[in-house]
Amino acid sequence: MSFSEVREYQYGDDVRNIDWNVTARLNHPYIKVFEEERELTVMLIVDVSGSNAFGTQDQFKNEQMTEIAAVLAFSAIKNNDKVGVIFFSDKVEKFIPPKKGRSHILRIIHELIDFKPESKKTNIQEALRFLTNAMKKRTISFLISDFIDTGFEDAIKIAARKHDLVAIRIYDKREMELSNIGLVKIYDNETGAMQWLDTSSSRVREAWKRKAQHQQEYIETLFFKSGVDKVDIMTNQDYVKPLLGMFRRREGRR
Repeated sequence: MSFSEVREYQYGDDVRNIDWNVTARLNHPYIKVFEEERELTVMLIVDVSGSNAFGTQDQFKNEQMTEIAAVLAFSAIKNNDKVGVIFFSDKVEKFIPPKKGRSHILRIIHELIDFKPESKKTNIQEALRFLTNAMKKRTISFLISDFIDTGFEDAIKIAARKHDLVAIRIYDKREMELSNIGLVKIYDNETGAMQWLDTSSSRVREAWKRKAQHQQEYIETLFFKSGVDKVDIMTNQDYVKPLLGMFRRREGRR
């Protein structure tokens, strides 16, 4: 809430809002009128690690992330909010401080499309620590990642206490389960490691599925305990409906 004006006291007004200085000068009760501060600071925390250069459906994960980040940025500017971006891998690759204006948004969109990270690895903890240290005032922050990482439990709890944090998880169908297509070479874009998988083996497919489910349960439990809203979006999925659903749930809690 921010101060707006002073007006004469009316029956039913909260006496705690009486402006005693003005009342004393004019010898008549006046109260302070406040209005809700509508301007927000929106931070986009975008994962640019190597694991996002993957997709077996309509598009790669990093392409989906770019679209979603751009939509959020344009929405923020339409609401006259400030927007900033943190690009991260296993370090903070680039920080664009929050500002208003169309030219600023166009710069962000350009970076979202063309940015090339120095590292391919992932460290969500570093990105959250940077957010907590760099942004002194409360923000609404969208953490956009595939969340193929661990060890960021403390960092996300601290960040969620200081900021309104929303997690947007982008994933591909084949990360959750394998198809039976025979012998397949798997390449890890973050480490450079390669291995052969016999997807015709039900045991191999089940082990893959269990590992993916374990990671999903880990992040869902972590977000729930930290009070972080989360939305899951697949690479072949229209992101508008799940995003709107998430915002409506948040609105319903106010």
